[in-house]
Amino acid sequence: MYPRISDLFKELFGFEFPIPIYSFGAMVAVAFLAAAWLSRKELDRLYAEGRLPAVRIPVKETKGKRKRKRQAFEKASPGAIMGSITVIAVVAGFAGAKVFHILEHLGEFFRDPVGMLFSSGGFTFYGGLIVAAVGIAWYVRKQGLPVWTVADALAPGLMLAYGIGRLGCHLAGDGDWGIAADLAARPSWLPTWLWAETYPNNILGQDLSAAPVYPTSIYEFVAATLLFALLWRLRKHPFLSGWLFSLYLFLDGLERFFIEQIRVNVRFDLFGLEVTQAEVIAVVLMAAGIFGMIRTWKRRASPEESPGTLRPSPAS
Repeated sequence: MYPRISDLFKELFGFEFPIPIYSFGAMVAVAFLAAAWLSRKELDRLYAEGRLPAVRIPVKETKGKRKRKRQAFEKASPGAIMGSITVIAVVAGFAGAKVFHILEHLGEFFRDPVGMLFSSGGFTFYGGLIVAAVGIAWYVRKQGLPVWTVADALAPGLMLAYGIGRLGCHLAGDGDWGIAADLAARPSWLPTWLWAETYPNNILGQDLSAAPVYPTSIYEFVAATLLFALLWRLRKHPFLSGWLFSLYLFLDGLERFFIEQIRVNVRFDLFGLEVTQAEVIAVVLMAAGIFGMIRTWKRRASPEESPGTLRPSPAS
């Protein structure tokens, strides 16, 4: 494992960065960039089809021209505000992920609150997803855009970003691994590293050589990539806005619920059942996804199905 990408460069090329580059942070950055690029393409496509209205963005000042007393604005595709959406996703996402992780590990937090708050690890994906979703929905509504149409545009990128982020967890060895693997049950055709991993040099410093674990982060990367391909294939669906995002919620919850069965996590009692925080949220997401798909299971009558949506004119 390479908790720091700088360690990999040192091993391969003998070059040592003066500042360590953590693999988890690097992969999260790649995840956000990939999601932002895909989402911008979708927002531009929906705008060209007339399903999204234009947004007002500030006119950039050109060199040699006097600054205007008042800021001028121009109309543009909603893809132009993807940068702002990404910033909200990063800030709200990390804050939510940290808060939900603390709620899941209150005992550790009370023992070392400062260390847990400022540690480079300890993030819960669903916490980031929920808080970021609220922040993005608020911003999108403020821009006068239909929230569910924008949500459909973001769904494929979100799924891919999750998978890329899990690669960061795998490289860092941050504890997001599975339970001890049953080596006797490994299929002969499957490489050992895909069935049981010891995570040498993991960032937590844990020795797993005596009991290799399931590399669940790899499984989630593969699952998220396949589900991204499915969502991307279905992105031009004929149903009402929100259907694709509802499908995303259902698939994301389904994938996480099943992976939790072989993943190390904190369990608590809920109505007589031992469950994890992720399992509870996964079930809620699946239910919300099914409800959303039922509500939007109707073909759009026209490209202008969202109130106030106008087709872009050639001059806009």
